[in-house]
Amino acid sequence: MATKKNTPSWSDVKTRLIDFDRAGLFGLVQDLYAASKDNQAFLHARLALGNDVLKPYKVIIDRWLCPDMFKNQNISVAKAKKAISDYKKAVGQSEGLTELMVYYCERAAGFSSDVGLQDEGYFDALVRMFEQALKTIGMLPEGQRPLPWARLKKVRRISHNFGYGVGDDMDELLAEHGVDD
Repeated sequence: MATKKNTPSWSDVKTRLIDFDRAGLFGLVQDLYAASKDNQAFLHARLALGNDVLKPYKVIIDRWLCPDMFKNQNISVAKAKKAISDYKKAVGQSEGLTELMVYYCERAAGFSSDVGLQDEGYFDALVRMFEQALKTIGMLPEGQRPLPWARLKKVRRISHNFGYGVGDDMDELLAEHGVDD
């Protein structure tokens, strides 16, 4: 069993990094970059590289919220939400978070509608993300709010077809956040 003394921490890493020269740090970052697509997406987002830093996060959301049913892929709300959390750690800009949250809602509602999904847990996660999206939209400048609100209203209209009170919950959330029809 590992003890606290035997488990390295960020403090231990910082202590070792102090000994690195510039070339050594570049080499370390390069190795981390090459180690995984998640690291690449993080660095691209943090450093604002590429035309669309949100694309890799959207790909992950699509994969886990809208699986290919013919390939027997499964759904994972947790992995889709992790993409948003990962973006938040990398950059955390309100505009990007809003886009990913609204996109999550659109994809979840679209998939549910397209395949006739009836999964209460999936719908609960959709309503929670809908609420988070509304909160994040509220942090945007006034002029940037109408488009994401319109997109969420469309999600709400689709969600009235699901049952489980999904559309009604979204109606209440829109009213609580002062978004008119």
